[in-house]
Amino acid sequence: MATACIAHSALRVHGISKPIIARFDQPHASSDGGAVLLKAVDDRLGLTWQLASAIRDRRQAGKVAHPLRDLLRQRVFGLACGYPDCNDAARLVDDPIHKLLLERDPLDGAALGSQPTLSRFENAVGRADLYRLGTALADAVLTSHRERLGAGVRLITIDLDATDDPTHGQQEFALFNGYYDTWCYLPLIATVTFNTEPLQHVVAALLRPGTGAATRGVRGLLRRLFTKLRALFPHARLRVRADAGFADATLLAFLDAAEVEYVLGLAGNRRLDKRVRRLLGRARMQARTTGETATRYAARRWERKRRIIMKAEVLCYPGRTRKDNPRFLVTNLPHRPATVYTRLYCGRGDMENRLKELQQGLAMDRTSCSRFAANQLRLLCSVAAYVLFQALQSWARTTPLGSAQVWTLRERLVKVAVWVERSVRRIVLHLPQAFPWRDAWRELAQVLAAT
Repeated sequence: MATACIAHSALRVHGISKPIIARFDQPHASSDGGAVLLKAVDDRLGLTWQLASAIRDRRQAGKVAHPLRDLLRQRVFGLACGYPDCNDAARLVDDPIHKLLLERDPLDGAALGSQPTLSRFENAVGRADLYRLGTALADAVLTSHRERLGAGVRLITIDLDATDDPTHGQQEFALFNGYYDTWCYLPLIATVTFNTEPLQHVVAALLRPGTGAATRGVRGLLRRLFTKLRALFPHARLRVRADAGFADATLLAFLDAAEVEYVLGLAGNRRLDKRVRRLLGRARMQARTTGETATRYAARRWERKRRIIMKAEVLCYPGRTRKDNPRFLVTNLPHRPATVYTRLYCGRGDMENRLKELQQGLAMDRTSCSRFAANQLRLLCSVAAYVLFQALQSWARTTPLGSAQVWTLRERLVKVAVWVERSVRRIVLHLPQAFPWRDAWRELAQVLAAT
């Protein structure tokens, strides 16, 4: 029976004779019960602890109600649970699971930071803080893989890619980009892949103004990555992959001086178009003969120890005219042209999935602060949340969720109703007995040192 102080909704559903009463009257419950898995991952990596240690707290100690570490964790775990805005903090201040993620008593612990508190936190960071944050993020990711793989790494592939981040306000350095036809930022994302593993691990992110060269900030980022990777993996070869927007003479000279392998896309020009013309003719003859897409490869040398790989491809689609699709790469690798293109370069295309997960799953593009530095912090928080999910992905390989992406992992492992009970000796999370992903959840909990 509903009382005056408990709101309820009465529903009548076709086929069910009795009314259905919905009451929001469970005080110690949450819809993010599975988020404790992310807390366990964070404890294994030490990620948020390292990130928070990189920020200098300039507040007066006697007036601090929320430590920086708690504010950072609140943002990172909020993003991971699907709450991208600081405004969402007003809805979560008393959520028992989100209190537990910050190591507070889930029932009687202090309320979480409010939206104004989080906004002040985001806008208080400076350039030095951001530099240390980026360094701490890379250190946490690479150190965890050093512990996982040991000294047996022989090849590390660094993939670079940029994307547009449309802006809709008065953000600093939000400029109009004619290519994307919008006011935007152009964040740069770097990932690392170890040996022949399929997963690209995000290791760095740099927010950049909406216009400028595609290589802006690339050399500085690579220089720091090379130093860290060579210190942690001294026997590994380093290889850089990127699309045609990054291949300029300055970057090529930098990569040659750094003595790393590289394979970069190369934009076409009159001279390259002339070189590939004969190869395209052969591909057209093959396409006419077979009626299927035809591809030919060839290589030409530069004055330095570099090669241009040319791919002459004629695309055949039913009911459409054949289309020429020439492509060019520049590389210092000695392998056969077809091997360089299909096996060593095309794998970078999976970066599109990394960008999609960051944008659609973790709100990487929610850069709505007026200060550029605050938006860089938001970008790093999204990447930190993604690092937690990528670690969860790697530990979930033996489960039915082994190939799941961020939104699927969140839907099936994190978004589960829970009732929280606390006694003197322990905290008990009562999850639904009919939870469809119970076995996968328990398996992951055991991998993450649950007993």
